[in-house]
Amino acid sequence: MKIANNILSEYYGRLTSRMKKAAEHPEIFQDECFAGLLKAGRRTSFGKEHDFVNIRGINSFRRNVPIREYDDFVPYIDRIRKGEDYVLWDQKVKWFAQSSGTSSGKSKFIPITPDSLNLTHYGGFKRMILSYLLRHPDSKILSGAALTLGGSVKPDVLNGKGIFSGDLSAVLLKNSPAIVELIRTPKRETALMEDFDGKVERICRESTKRNVTSFSGVPSWNLIMLERVLRYTGKKDIREIWPNLELFMHGGINFAPYKKLFEEIISGEDMHYLENYNASEGYFAFQDDENNDSMLLTTDNGIFYEFIPMNEFDDVMSGRRTDIPLLGDVSEGINYAMVISTCGGLYRYLIGDCVTFSSTRPYRIKITGRTKLYINAFGEELMIGNAEKAIAAACEKTDCTISNYTVHPVFMNNKSKGRHEWLIEFAKEPADPEKFAEELDRQVALHNSDYEAKRRNNATMLSLKMVKLKKGTFYKWMEQKGKIGGQNKVPRLCRDSKIANELIKLQ
Repeated sequence: MKIANNILSEYYGRLTSRMKKAAEHPEIFQDECFAGLLKAGRRTSFGKEHDFVNIRGINSFRRNVPIREYDDFVPYIDRIRKGEDYVLWDQKVKWFAQSSGTSSGKSKFIPITPDSLNLTHYGGFKRMILSYLLRHPDSKILSGAALTLGGSVKPDVLNGKGIFSGDLSAVLLKNSPAIVELIRTPKRETALMEDFDGKVERICRESTKRNVTSFSGVPSWNLIMLERVLRYTGKKDIREIWPNLELFMHGGINFAPYKKLFEEIISGEDMHYLENYNASEGYFAFQDDENNDSMLLTTDNGIFYEFIPMNEFDDVMSGRRTDIPLLGDVSEGINYAMVISTCGGLYRYLIGDCVTFSSTRPYRIKITGRTKLYINAFGEELMIGNAEKAIAAACEKTDCTISNYTVHPVFMNNKSKGRHEWLIEFAKEPADPEKFAEELDRQVALHNSDYEAKRRNNATMLSLKMVKLKKGTFYKWMEQKGKIGGQNKVPRLCRDSKIANELIKLQ
């Protein structure tokens, strides 16, 4: 396998050199990307409407193209879904990555152009695998199969004539080269099944016979799949089934609360867990160092970046400020909302994710939350990053593990001050639930100074309330919503009690 990996590394020698150059001099590739976006955009309806032909630099680009959220792109996207060509990009589009997102119940349909498919998504994945192989020349991942849980695609509801929409994972599977099928499991038709339970059942039959060396996807759904594989085989350790398993590439949700659960069923210190940031809109970053929990930003695969400091977010979105940082202008430790322009035809698109830079040479990021996924009912400004760190620390200190959770505010009234209510489903329950709740409250305060201030002496907030849910509750809720499998995620931070009430009714 060392020889095979060396051959692969030699084959991708130019990519290796490009990756190194992109890490050292990202501004070169960002300039190239910006010029390419303008060139392609001039030949589109969007580009003609926004006078791309007369745009000469970033300042005129910003004057002509305002920052947009998804809803602002819907009229353009619907035209493509109905069969119109060259609306946003100078290539025909037949695939859409469908996602409900984490802050809205609406489905998003993100155009997947040939360029975004190959340059951005496949390109990002190639960089991650190559980075791993260069660090681990004795790796055996190429000696076996990559297990893919996958999603599903179907004819698009607005057209249906040669245009398809579905999970990003399914779009990538449908378009992967035939040779990839030789080193992937389960069969493509199985991975693309819409019925999650049926899919996992067939994975148990098909993939347990293969030499699986890696797998990838959203931690929560992959954990369910692995637990069912154990029940199917009667084994207690995944390594008994796949002894050469060495790599899990995860993304979509924070891995910290799940890591202990994976370690309990996958033995061995030689198991590697790497995070990647692959959204429907693009492949943005991957973990290139197991000892560093931040991710290397991809700067050379068709994505042009701008960043809004969150303390200036309202001014920027209202148009009072237009000169936001480019990649070369960012600083470490500041919370930014990410704005992207891509070879998928999204120009100055506010993706909704917030990141902070842990370093700027090379540019490494951590996902800190969502621009809309936070709770600020009492001035506490609880971001998802605070919540994830707090619950991971509380679990570690009280020796328990969780499988899912959601949080919402309980507003103050004449009889009581406000507080947060955490609905939690435990995989391993704490010995003392009250002690866990106290520790969680303490950890939230440690990770969020605004929360700490509101909680000090119960000034404006009471200690959080924890509601312990029965095992399987979140799965039932997702099933009712038709959101089983794929890239579907449980909303972590909610601004009202709607989801909490629905979960409690399932008890």
